[in-house]
Amino acid sequence: MSDKVKVAIIGAGRIGKIHADNLLRLPNAEVRAISDPLADGRLQEWARARGIGIVTQDGGEVMGDPDIDAVLICSPTDTHVSLIKLAAAAGKHIFCEKPISLDIMQTKEALEAVQAAGVKLQIGFNRRFDHNFRRVREIVQNGGIGVPHIVKITSRDPNPPSEQYIRSSGGIFMDMMIHDFDMARYVSDCEAEEVFACGSVLVNPVFERYGDVDTAVVTVRFTNGALAVIDNSRQAVYGYDQRVEVFGSGGSVSAANDYPNTAEVHNAEGVRRDKPLHFFLERYNEAYIDETRQFIQCIAENRDVTVGGGDGLQAELMALAAKWSSRLGRPVKLSEAVEMSAASCG
Repeated sequence: MSDKVKVAIIGAGRIGKIHADNLLRLPNAEVRAISDPLADGRLQEWARARGIGIVTQDGGEVMGDPDIDAVLICSPTDTHVSLIKLAAAAGKHIFCEKPISLDIMQTKEALEAVQAAGVKLQIGFNRRFDHNFRRVREIVQNGGIGVPHIVKITSRDPNPPSEQYIRSSGGIFMDMMIHDFDMARYVSDCEAEEVFACGSVLVNPVFERYGDVDTAVVTVRFTNGALAVIDNSRQAVYGYDQRVEVFGSGGSVSAANDYPNTAEVHNAEGVRRDKPLHFFLERYNEAYIDETRQFIQCIAENRDVTVGGGDGLQAELMALAAKWSSRLGRPVKLSEAVEMSAASCG
């Protein structure tokens, strides 16, 4: 491999372009190609301005390029598994946005292909690279709060997504809360055993049309008895609400929202400050940069990625259990959720 890791982006939507721009900042990475089935003159112009030499509608073209070391899969979820398999067969290292798929068996097939090929696979759980949440994990791992007993996670979007997005999102548990399932594992260093989920449609009736909810609360029981409580809403009128707390036998540690500044106004009308950073692009800008930096470093230094396919699988299992729990109105073990899904497909 040359001094620079040569990368192709597959999927030229918002997140694909963000990853491309972040990679272009790195001295040890080169964005050689970008692929999208809807690639047009505008994408050509965008790529030309950044020195990206190859723009194609054919993902197979970049897979077959022997000069490309790694691919970033930023295309729709229903394309992930096939692209992972193609990339693995071509010997490319892989970064894939979450979730790997909406089907556990397909996810397992993708992970088997990666393992057989001996390539690296990093999953796009960008919140693990957030400075606040990383510090929470460090304190927990260093014994700063004793043994974790309770994890509390709040994750609320400023505005609901479009109907087009809702239609193919996979539902709140797989699309939105999957980040929080991963975060619960990350900050507690515990594995989930059972999930109990409740959901309602309180923001927009359109969610019900697609069998989805826009407001949800989930409790998680870990294998060691520790508990987690996660709440999600598709609409927080005051902005993007992202908070974490871990309570343990020796204390607690928490991370609050990020704000544009720390200024507060105190006067006769009350105490005021600016709203939290508006949405995920602002809130997790540095995390997106760091996750791509670490992916490239892992390839260059031939070491394991920090968030791999197994992490993606575990978060999907938690999301699947939450989906079944919400339907059945009772706790569901992760192993039980897999059996239910297999039975329903059969």
